[in-house]
Amino acid sequence: MNQAELSRPSVTTLFKNQGVYNGLLAVLIIITSFIHPDLFWLRTLLVYIIAVAAHGGATSQPAILFKQGGLAIITLILSFIF
Repeated sequence: MNQAELSRPSVTTLFKNQGVYNGLLAVLIIITSFIHPDLFWLRTLLVYIIAVAAHGGATSQPAILFKQGGLAIITLILSFIF
């Protein structure tokens, strides 16, 4: 990307949103792995991933729900079965 495109408000907003998503994802992974490794925190992480994917699907492309949240949806369902 060139400098002009990087300075567009829409692009900077996208980068900020991606940063928030990745930051919260990292915090939840640390919590579920090291601080409170139990099913509640795992499911919280999965619901967060699905919610962000649903938001992306509603505001951008519907396929994002399954591309970004597909594995989280399957894992969440399986966490209630097993």
